[in-house]
Amino acid sequence: MLLHCAAALSRLPLRVHYALADYFVYPLMYYVVRYRRKIVAMNLRNSFPDKTEAERKQIEKDFYHQFCYTFAETLYGYSMKDEEMRERLDIGNMEEVNRLVDAAGGGIFMLAHFGNWEWMASVQQWLSEGVTEMNVYRRLKNKSMDRLMLAIREKRGGVCVEKQRILREMVKYRAEKKPVTVGLISDQKPRPEVTRIWVDFLHQETGFLDGGEMLSKKFGFPVFFAYTTRTKRGYYHVDVQVISAAPQQTEEGEITKAYTKKLEENILAQPHLWLWTHNRFKWKKPQS
Repeated sequence: MLLHCAAALSRLPLRVHYALADYFVYPLMYYVVRYRRKIVAMNLRNSFPDKTEAERKQIEKDFYHQFCYTFAETLYGYSMKDEEMRERLDIGNMEEVNRLVDAAGGGIFMLAHFGNWEWMASVQQWLSEGVTEMNVYRRLKNKSMDRLMLAIREKRGGVCVEKQRILREMVKYRAEKKPVTVGLISDQKPRPEVTRIWVDFLHQETGFLDGGEMLSKKFGFPVFFAYTTRTKRGYYHVDVQVISAAPQQTEEGEITKAYTKKLEENILAQPHLWLWTHNRFKWKKPQS
């Protein structure tokens, strides 16, 4: 039922989705529900100590608008034609990406909750013929919502794989000599006891998981970062940058640290595009 309702709503013109986001969802979320506003304000205050309170408040409001737009765009994207997706999501440097992926038999995309990260599941359209895009995801507790999000994310040919199965699936694809790229949202908040990489990130000591780095070294896959710019509402340019073409030759932690550096640069350029509602900096580095 939920999937059918979402499919029907997704056929509304995007301008209608944006109007609902601006005049209903945003006021409700920001002024009435006040969804995680304390966390957002705290994150912005700690990440941008040199900015004025007014500047941080503007980033906060811009972020909540973008947050609502991301939901609207994701729903609209379910019925969007492939041609329109290519207009709205401009992905650059794919010739080099495909060359490296074809040579290695696969690749790793280290992504983030930035811009419209849900649309990045459609990168399948830009890959060489025969390459499968595998997106790592966490199953949602609500089964109806889980089915809906899977349908949206797999709409353009990619497949979603739960994180605990990703290694097994990659081994299977390699055994069958099928090229595969793996999309990992790599800015998740790991618990301190499982965190291997700690870096100075946005003025705070921050832990990052190194799953993307470990998989790239195990399979010899090149690693990429999607540097995203919102050119205007509903339009994104993604410059796919090479983090490492030869991961097995890098030092431990080098790839993950390079990813955090690129992500920080991306956030500083357009801070309202990152997902500030996560309590990302909750955990502190354990004292040994």
